[in-house]
Amino acid sequence: MSGNTPAAPGAPPATHQAQQAAAIDWQQPWLAGLRSSGERVAAVWARGWTLHDALNIESSAAVHFVAQDDLPPGKAYEQYIFESGCCPTRPNLHDFFNGLCWMHFPRTKLRLNQLQAAQISADGIQSVRGPVRDAVTLFDENAALLWAPAPLWQALAARDWQRLFIDLRPLWAEASMTIFGHALLEKLVSPRKAHTAHVYVMQAQADDAHDLDAQVAASLDADTLASKPFLPLPVLGVPLWWPANENPGFYADKEVFRSPAAQAGRGANQ
Repeated sequence: MSGNTPAAPGAPPATHQAQQAAAIDWQQPWLAGLRSSGERVAAVWARGWTLHDALNIESSAAVHFVAQDDLPPGKAYEQYIFESGCCPTRPNLHDFFNGLCWMHFPRTKLRLNQLQAAQISADGIQSVRGPVRDAVTLFDENAALLWAPAPLWQALAARDWQRLFIDLRPLWAEASMTIFGHALLEKLVSPRKAHTAHVYVMQAQADDAHDLDAQVAASLDADTLASKPFLPLPVLGVPLWWPANENPGFYADKEVFRSPAAQAGRGANQ
């Protein structure tokens, strides 16, 4: 995008669009990797452009963004993207962050779409998603990517929050976590302690976004995702991501930082 942002065509700025764009705090650490392109898109959107046109000003996505009305009646969203290379887009923060994820993780987003389309082709659209489509959707909406030393992974797998966030806290200086799920990014516009990511169980070997995208995309297949390779992690517990977690008592909240037994029991009752 050039330094001179085009003026909004025709109509005056849409107040609701401007309010949505203004709600995003680009200083939050989980938005660091998205900030440059995100601020540009948000500025154009706030001035009255349609969201899909604002997203298309950036050229790094693997799809072309179109209005939601372009999705043919009866056509599955994922199948339409796979066949047309176009992504139907609604004027809301959910689809705003989806667009940014298409820009920053084009290979991973394409791979997830390919897996969705393959499942739809094989099984059609059913009332209940199968395990692969369910896992792909969970990844797309709520996944996080973690690059961290082995002891942090071990503590996370054990849900040993004391060790993960307090005893091993200095090791987080060697770690990096990226939020991939666009629904989670939308939720974090209004941060709450209970907001939890599903960390993809793959030890990333790259801290560069382009290399990470390629690595994650190459790792994804139907069998891997059907095994539900995720670990829950309350996002605001990540050191330096939320001021309140400097106090060790932050992690004493058993409703958020649950033991494995408590999590299993809660899942059985849902």
